[in-house]
Amino acid sequence: MEYLDFAIELARTAGDVLKRYMGREKQVEFKGRANLVTAADKESEALIINRIRQRYPNHAILAEESGASGGGEDKWIIDPLDGTTNFAHQYPVFCVSVGFEQKGEIVCGAVYDPCRDEMFSGAHGQGSFLNGQRLNVSDVDQLGTALLLTGFPYGVRQKIHLAMSQFEAFVVASQGVRRAGAAALDLCYAAAGRCDGFWELDLQPWDTAAGLVILEEAGGRVTDFKGGPYSIYMKEIIASNGKIHGEMRSVLAKL
Repeated sequence: MEYLDFAIELARTAGDVLKRYMGREKQVEFKGRANLVTAADKESEALIINRIRQRYPNHAILAEESGASGGGEDKWIIDPLDGTTNFAHQYPVFCVSVGFEQKGEIVCGAVYDPCRDEMFSGAHGQGSFLNGQRLNVSDVDQLGTALLLTGFPYGVRQKIHLAMSQFEAFVVASQGVRRAGAAALDLCYAAAGRCDGFWELDLQPWDTAAGLVILEEAGGRVTDFKGGPYSIYMKEIIASNGKIHGEMRSVLAKL
C-alpha cells in the first residue's frame, strides 16, 4: 500500500532525528506542568510535514505541535515524539507515530521505536507487522492472568482520584499493570502480545491513530469505556486482545 509505505518511511526517518538528539542536553519547553516539548519534537515534526507537503500537497495534516492544516478527506495524523517526558529524561521508551485517515477511517499507520529499532505497521485488511513479521494478539482469556498497560493524562493532578481508582481496580483485578508513558507503543505491544489490554483517559488523536489500526489488524478490539465504537477523537479508550475486553469494561463500569 502506497500510503503505508510512506508512513513507514516517515516514521523511520523521523526516528533517526530522535536518535541524533537522544544523548544531547535537552532543550525543554513546558506547554503545561507535565506537558513538555523539545527541539527533537519540533525537528521531527517539521521533517514529517515537509515530506508530506512535497509528496501530497493537497492532503490535510493533524500534528501534535503545529495542529491542523489543509483540508479534504485524506489526513495524516502525526505524533513526532510520543513519550516526550521519557525522552527528556533519557528514559528509552518513546516513538514516532504516523497514521493515515481517509473519509474518517484510519486505513494504515506506522509506529517506530528508534531505541529498539522496532517498526510496527499495519493497514486495513492487510494485517499488522513488526519488522516484517506478522503480529497477533495474545491468547490470555482471563483478566486475572492478564498484564495491562495504561497511562495518566497530562491533567492527572486534576483527575487524580478517578485515575487512581481505575489504576487500583485493575491492579487488584489483573496479574499486573505497567505505565511506560507512550500510548502508541502500548497499543503496539498489545498487538504483539506483549500485554493483553490497555486503557487510558484524555488521549489525543495522534496518540492512537496508528496504533489503532495496528492492534485491530492483529486481532485486537478497541472501544470506548462503555464498549461502543471507538474514534481517535474520543477521550477514553479500552484496547485489548478481545478476550478480556468484557472484563475490562466491567471493572470500569463499577467505578
